[in-house]
Amino acid sequence: MSAIVHELTRAAVNAKLVALISSGAIGLGVLLSGFVINEPAPYELYMAGLIAIWSLFGLRISRAVAPLLVLLVIFNIGGMISMSQMSNLMSTPLYLAVSLFLAFTAVFFAAVTEMRPGLYRVVFAAWVTAALCTSTLGILGYFNAFPGAAMFTKYGRAAGAFQDPNVFGPFLALPGIYLLHRLMTGRPLMMVVYAVPLLVVVGGIFLSFSRGAWGLFAASSILLIAALFLQSSSGAFRLRIVAMSIAAFLLLAFALLIALQIPSISDLFTTRAQLVQDYDGARLGRFARYGIGFLLALERPFGIGPLVFGQIYGEDTHNIWLKSLMDYGWLGFVAYLTMICWTLAAGFRILFRDRPWQPYLLCAYVVLIGHIALGTVIDTDHWRHFYLLLGLIWGAIGLEYRHQREGNVPALG
Repeated sequence: MSAIVHELTRAAVNAKLVALISSGAIGLGVLLSGFVINEPAPYELYMAGLIAIWSLFGLRISRAVAPLLVLLVIFNIGGMISMSQMSNLMSTPLYLAVSLFLAFTAVFFAAVTEMRPGLYRVVFAAWVTAALCTSTLGILGYFNAFPGAAMFTKYGRAAGAFQDPNVFGPFLALPGIYLLHRLMTGRPLMMVVYAVPLLVVVGGIFLSFSRGAWGLFAASSILLIAALFLQSSSGAFRLRIVAMSIAAFLLLAFALLIALQIPSISDLFTTRAQLVQDYDGARLGRFARYGIGFLLALERPFGIGPLVFGQIYGEDTHNIWLKSLMDYGWLGFVAYLTMICWTLAAGFRILFRDRPWQPYLLCAYVVLIGHIALGTVIDTDHWRHFYLLLGLIWGAIGLEYRHQREGNVPALG
């Protein structure tokens, strides 16, 4: 009997150790997504190895998650067909390899969170940590707080440990929304714990001077507050949501007024806050290229090849729908559109169900909606965190399917 107990104890210890190691491995991967100064970034190299190792030790893609894999693969097949239209391949094979790799990361995160819902805590904690680190670097860089700090800025805007402020800002949206959710729903005594890091993240978003990031965070915040208000039937909680929303708005307005007293911030804010910039409305500006591109798509159903549009017209598509048509052809466009619609429909169906992972799903869902809207003015097909958002939502879709099939709600622990 003692031998059996000893074996059971050792098996339990080993299982706990494996769980800790795997959680740490996932957390490190998400943490690395916040540091993309050079490419290939550590994130790509690390995640490629992690996915390969996990696949060897039992990565399972369920029936519920399989549509995500199929649609993303079809999307990339469209890119390969489009590549066949090019006379000079240049670096296109590498570009498509990155596209396919990022697709696999989405499926990977969906599979592991479905398998172990406790990983939602790990992913969000790591993402918040990465956001605080890179946002702090961006803020310090903007104010040139130490020698060499300027490396964390681009074009006079905070970029943190990213190459582009327009990616840096949106990366901070999910951590900011999650901290806002915790601020709204957590215990009053914990408000300061969430308010301080939230201000750091919002500061990074603001100093990125990315109009897309500003709109993304604002829209996601409104959607989150509306969802929390509708979800609760408690009058006291709804009153708390309204009161805290007003307080948060006044606090941010006050902080903005203070920031605008700094001439460099005021000048850049005035320039960036214009809805239409010169490069948007010019004769061959962003909006004009949209019309040109969509007409070209009618003539070239297989696409013109990844990145070719930018070579022809001097600027990339800056529109994920047009990019899908140009770089991945009609096949890729239909696959991408189907994936987005499927994600939104399946995610919304389970959005307000009482599940342990519902807060994480809600935060990821409202931020994904913002990213989809943002995709109409910028290319998001190689944004690492966009695929992570997809994976988190499809993980919840898989968990709900598992619950309906097995009749029990998997615990987060």
